[in-house]
Amino acid sequence: MNLDPKQTEAFRTVIRTGSFEQAALRLHLTPPAISQRVRALESTLGSALVVRSRPCRPTETGQRLMQYLKRATLLEADLMAELAERSDAPLVVVAALNADSLGTWFFPALADVLIRERVLLDLTIEDQDHTYSLLETGLAIGCISTEPKPMRGCTASPLGSMRYRLVASRGFQQQHFINGLSRNAARKAPVVAYTRKDSLTSSFLLNQLGLPEGAYPCHYVPGAEPRFCAIRYGLGYGMVPESLLGEALVQGDLVDLAAEAPLDIALYWHTWKVQSPRMENLSRQIIEAAPKILARPEGA
Repeated sequence: MNLDPKQTEAFRTVIRTGSFEQAALRLHLTPPAISQRVRALESTLGSALVVRSRPCRPTETGQRLMQYLKRATLLEADLMAELAERSDAPLVVVAALNADSLGTWFFPALADVLIRERVLLDLTIEDQDHTYSLLETGLAIGCISTEPKPMRGCTASPLGSMRYRLVASRGFQQQHFINGLSRNAARKAPVVAYTRKDSLTSSFLLNQLGLPEGAYPCHYVPGAEPRFCAIRYGLGYGMVPESLLGEALVQGDLVDLAAEAPLDIALYWHTWKVQSPRMENLSRQIIEAAPKILARPEGA
């Protein structure tokens, strides 16, 4: 059984864009033509590949096909570069990671490796609890996740832990938590989160104060630095990576609202067991470089 490249291209584009209409625009075809190619591919494989929802998403078989196609593309590109004796050809890495990693340790730890290996990055930013799903659906070939267990066909290697502290500006603390962090005060004080998927502060408030998500006001500010800026200027409070705080706590610009309860989040690098030699080498270097900046996870 051979896979038709036009059919697989149509399928991949539907999943990437989220609809048959957008896939048609991307490939300069009509939506019926895209639908026909996807249905032909489903007929060839004997299984549905796309859930026709908004946005479209892959079925379980579709996820496996996306994974296969991504790896096959990378292996082919690596082989062609080698056969063409293009040793200086860049390695394109499609990876998913959380905003805090990107905004703190990722480049300091890995810049030398990425430059030396001539890597071109295609990064997707997602909450660390959700990056795993992008690898699962074949939209990434590697991800940084809080999930310690690898899915089938993948490996999961510990990178270290990020320490977070619950902080607020001095003015915010005096307005909302003058008598300390309490359940009643936290009901009225706005939190600053990245997105609605961001569960760091909400999990902390649930565990420490028994406050469920939605029991307090919340800002949503994507990006590590913009979110930290919102907290520094007193819009709200939240969990911030200790490495971003610098001298702000020492100088009194920010206040640690739960100094006795820092939060350590262990991170793991997930990637496929079968990958190109250059990607395998890069993964090995990532696993070696990251712990030099991140703390070791407990038990590692």
